Amino acid sequence: MSFNGSDQDPWGKPGSNPNQSDNKSDPNNQWDKRNKQEQSPPDLEEVFSNLLKKLGGGQNGGNHNGGGKGLSFGLGKLLPVAAVIGAIVWGVSGFYTVKEAERGVVLRFGELEKIVQPGLNWKPTFVDKVIPVNVEQVKELKTQGAMLTRDENMVKVEMTVQYRVSDPAKYLFSVTNADDSLNQATDSALRYVIGHMSMDDILTTGRSIVREDTWKALNGIIQPYDMGLEVLDVNFQSARPPEEVKAAFDDAIKAQEDEQRYIREAEAYAREQEPIARGNAQRIIEEATAYKDQVVLNAQGEVERFQRLLPEFKAAPQLLRDRLYIQTMEKVMANTPKVLLDSNNNLSVLPLDKILSQKNSEKSTAPNSSNSQSAVKNQEIYSDTRRFSNSENDQQSSENRQGRFN
Repeated sequence: MSFNGSDQDPWGKPGSNPNQSDNKSDPNNQWDKRNKQEQSPPDLEEVFSNLLKKLGGGQNGGNHNGGGKGLSFGLGKLLPVAAVIGAIVWGVSGFYTVKEAERGVVLRFGELEKIVQPGLNWKPTFVDKVIPVNVEQVKELKTQGAMLTRDENMVKVEMTVQYRVSDPAKYLFSVTNADDSLNQATDSALRYVIGHMSMDDILTTGRSIVREDTWKALNGIIQPYDMGLEVLDVNFQSARPPEEVKAAFDDAIKAQEDEQRYIREAEAYAREQEPIARGNAQRIIEEATAYKDQVVLNAQGEVERFQRLLPEFKAAPQLLRDRLYIQTMEKVMANTPKVLLDSNNNLSVLPLDKILSQKNSEKSTAPNSSNSQSAVKNQEIYSDTRRFSNSENDQQSSENRQGRFN
């Protein structure tokens, strides 16, 4: 029978249910309920209500228990909304941007996953971590120190290295600190190169050699480590001796600079004088050629003159001999300051000294060019030819006179 519309036993404990006791006594029924609970997903409202009861909701009276049930019921309704909002926030927080000059190295739970390109990307928050690495920036590394040369001298050297990142993953994970490793490799390469050169070469003419050898040695050192770096340039800044001997080395450097300056001045003077010398040489060659042509022409003129005199010589040999003798004596006596006078002619009153000086001045001012000389020679040949014709006419007239007398 029921009591007040309930199935409770009036002789049992308040709030007890005989059906519940029957269920408890039945082990098969309890096993089926446990299997159903394990197979079905947990109810979030029930979980939160149990949590609130454990936190203190179960220690209050009946009214307080009713309020706790209402609160747990309200939280159970708001929980899905909060979960959806949290999922949206989590999804939005995963968007990130990689700059144009950068590459993003993605780590998933600390392990290298991939390398992302510039632009907008997404990652699961709290799962992936993105490290941006600038691959276009040219970095500069400076190193300096006092180093020992081959001739056991100390020299202070300064050098800068320009490099950039070529592989972001290797740059981050191949070595502990790629920049520090490059610094140590640069210092080692520079000391190696300086140790194989003399101090004079380092301070004067060997600067380019130090730069090239350091570049090669540095690339050889960093290649096995595969640090993801590319060395762009190596600049040899300065090299100076210690302060104690700086004055002496300054004098030596100044002397070497003066030597180079004198060499450059000598080369400039040589470049200036070479065209002049070439011009003089060409002028001498042309003068020699002109003199040769002059001699050849004079010889040809003499030959032509003697060929014209040959018929006259055959016709009157003695007359031509006398004429040639007189012409030769005229040339010879023209070069002597002596004057021959006939005893029958009294010409001592003539100013002979002035006549001779005037004649010498005329000879000194005579033209020396080849054209004028050839013109004089032609004039002489013309006068000789005229004389030959006059002598021929005189000879013919004398023969005619002799024939008349006979």
